[in-house]
Amino acid sequence: MKPHPNSDPVHHTHKIKVRMRQLIDHLRKDVGKITEPKAQALFETSAEVLTGLVKAFKDYEKKGEEAWRSKPKASRPMERATHASRR
Repeated sequence: MKPHPNSDPVHHTHKIKVRMRQLIDHLRKDVGKITEPKAQALFETSAEVLTGLVKAFKDYEKKGEEAWRSKPKASRPMERATHASRR
């Protein structure tokens, strides 16, 4: 099976971030258009959650968080000995 021509994950994360930012903007604009407090809270909370996802996508692209790095750090020998002694 041939790899997809755009198999670079960063290509796709960038596109998804653009769409999420558009949705964030839409949600925040709609908060000003509606008057029901619960709906306003829902829209603002949704925008905040999406903002967190945009940050996660950025961290993935930059490999900024340890979870996104290719080689996880091995635990130190002292940590392994401590865990073994607790058993």
